[in-house]
Amino acid sequence: MDLKQHCLLLCLLVGLGWLVVGNAPASAADTRPNIILIMADDMGYECVGANGGTSYQTPHLDKLAAGGLRFTHCYSQPICTPSRVQIMTGIYNQRNYIRFGLLDPKATTFAHLLKKAGYKTCIVGKWQLSGGLEAPNNFGFDEYCLWQLTRRPNRYPNPGLEINGKEVDFKEGQYGPDIVSDYLCDFIERHKDGPFLAYYPMMLPHWPFEPTPDSPDWDPTFRRDDKQEKGLGMRKHKHFADMVKYTDKVVGKIVNKLDELGIRENTIVLFTGDNGTFTGITSKMGDLKVQGGKGKTTDAGTRVPFVVNWKGTAPVGKVSNDLVDFSDFLPTLAEAAGVDVPAKLKIDGRSFLPQLKGERGNPREWTFCWYARNGGPTGKEFARDHRYKLYRNGAFYDIEQDVLEKSPLSLDQVSESIQARHAKLQAVLEEMMGTRRAKSVKPKKKPKAKPKPDKNKAEKNGGDKASTPGASQ
Repeated sequence: MDLKQHCLLLCLLVGLGWLVVGNAPASAADTRPNIILIMADDMGYECVGANGGTSYQTPHLDKLAAGGLRFTHCYSQPICTPSRVQIMTGIYNQRNYIRFGLLDPKATTFAHLLKKAGYKTCIVGKWQLSGGLEAPNNFGFDEYCLWQLTRRPNRYPNPGLEINGKEVDFKEGQYGPDIVSDYLCDFIERHKDGPFLAYYPMMLPHWPFEPTPDSPDWDPTFRRDDKQEKGLGMRKHKHFADMVKYTDKVVGKIVNKLDELGIRENTIVLFTGDNGTFTGITSKMGDLKVQGGKGKTTDAGTRVPFVVNWKGTAPVGKVSNDLVDFSDFLPTLAEAAGVDVPAKLKIDGRSFLPQLKGERGNPREWTFCWYARNGGPTGKEFARDHRYKLYRNGAFYDIEQDVLEKSPLSLDQVSESIQARHAKLQAVLEEMMGTRRAKSVKPKKKPKAKPKPDKNKAEKNGGDKASTPGASQ
């Protein structure tokens, strides 16, 4: 082989080498966005300053809204478990809701989809979906630090939690929301190279309305069995404002962790609430008084705050009037992660990811609600658009003019354009007719022997944040 042939062969080999490298699996860091979904407990639309609320201090949420995208028409279910089932599965309740306090063991969640696609997944906060110590893992979460998984002890001062397969009791004055949010911050730090999914269904600001560590009357020695909550805690509404303020503080702590780690621009932060505010709470939006509507199908029970901040990607300071409901979160998170939602799931949601990128997207024209707190064959049903709401029983309301739904409209006394809106909503109800999948699942009997609480760990370490994150991974 002469020199010329040798050079040609060398060039060919080098070229083939680059070709192989170019077609090899990427070794660079995964640039898919991290996702943090935070859902406050019993904190309605009127509680956030950015929405016009004037009763509470929410500076961190207001800052997120000013630097991101705020939705004015996001709708949940009227109460805890139905909302949790819908947001995690992307399916309306009439198709997969069994009973209060339970997520169908066969359900597919957004954590399943993202974990399968290579995301590290974590859930902290409030569970309330049954299934035992293995349930969070079975629903797609690699790690967890939760309250109300296998039991219902106190959730605020000196709480009882479940952390990665162990029941852990805290007795040194720790505050439940601090413990779970510290765990989340530690998870974020351990997986800062991403991508990760963190789901934080908060305990705050649900009753019992108790002092927070920032309240003047905070008592770190206070203990109470959860069975006493309703009688003692629900009447002390004066602490609700402190609890909303602490909710906001925790959100700020999580965002600050992202800034500290330099991963804010590659992290989508979503904040919403699971349903309306507790009915005993009256809040103000300027001169307007808003009575909490938890458990009701009115706006006060189903319209929730929704703020998205994706620094460098989401529009800054934009207010969107697009309709969003809780079935839309699963397809949005999946699309953000580059995951196809299996057609066999037949989800009801549609992705609003384009809106988060400043595009028009494919916004909804209506949302649907099937609600029965305890399950059963029938539920309260309605379809709505931005302004009008039509119930299965025929009651038709102009929510813009009648937010408390006191005066149903009569079709023969409204304009043709309003009749056309009625016809569209009626078509939705007809489409949903007969889709209820009634199930009867008897609660499982409690096992005779439960795992013993990891008391030594909690007592030895004081249950501080250094001892809980990553425990028993």
